[in-house]
Amino acid sequence: MLEQLSRQRAIGLEEISRRTNLAKPTVYRFLLTLQELGYARRIDGDAWTMTLRMFNLGARALDHLDLVAAARPIAEEMSEQLGETVHMGVLDGDSAVYVLKIESRYTIRMISRVGRRMPLYCTAIGKVLMAFAKEDERQAALEGVRLLAFTKHTLTSRKMLDAELAQVREVGFARDNEEREEDLRCIGAPVFDHSGAVVAAISVSWPGFRYERGQESEWIATIKDAASRISAVLGYNAAA
Repeated sequence: MLEQLSRQRAIGLEEISRRTNLAKPTVYRFLLTLQELGYARRIDGDAWTMTLRMFNLGARALDHLDLVAAARPIAEEMSEQLGETVHMGVLDGDSAVYVLKIESRYTIRMISRVGRRMPLYCTAIGKVLMAFAKEDERQAALEGVRLLAFTKHTLTSRKMLDAELAQVREVGFARDNEEREEDLRCIGAPVFDHSGAVVAAISVSWPGFRYERGQESEWIATIKDAASRISAVLGYNAAA
């Protein structure tokens, strides 16, 4: 009933009955209950509309959502599946900051810690955060940043970086091809909140000798799926 009421400004009893496959007396009884509880109101004849009570409930639920708590079980599952280190990072000024880390099962693994700051332009997480940020936020994050070469693979041209960010937006993920550290590769994907804004990026890191090109497509799909699942917990609706 609430789903039907939410899809247009007003809807008639007969139309709700048709869409829900419920008898009109049943629909009317439900509508009266929703009206009594403050979720719906009659506006003209048999036309009904939803009130803002559902919005208020949703807003209160958002107060209790915690990004790390929402992401942790999904990140742990992905780390178990792929066997590698998983990070989640958020944008903080001109850097990305790790807010979650799940350790690899292997002895040889990435050395990092929650709270560590990373450059935006040469990390998978950073590229994702910039690619899906609003234009003014992206420009502000990059303003004054020198594109220093950490390795021979680091992008040091703003033109090349902008081109790569455009590609990241198109394909929905980013790579770090040994751009921050030699022999370290990462793949990251965006996490969106209920408003459609990018609030984090989740990535998986591999030492070069464990990175198998033949499995890359499968890995990308797994990481994008995990990011989508976290986004869904945060209220993101891709279809909308």
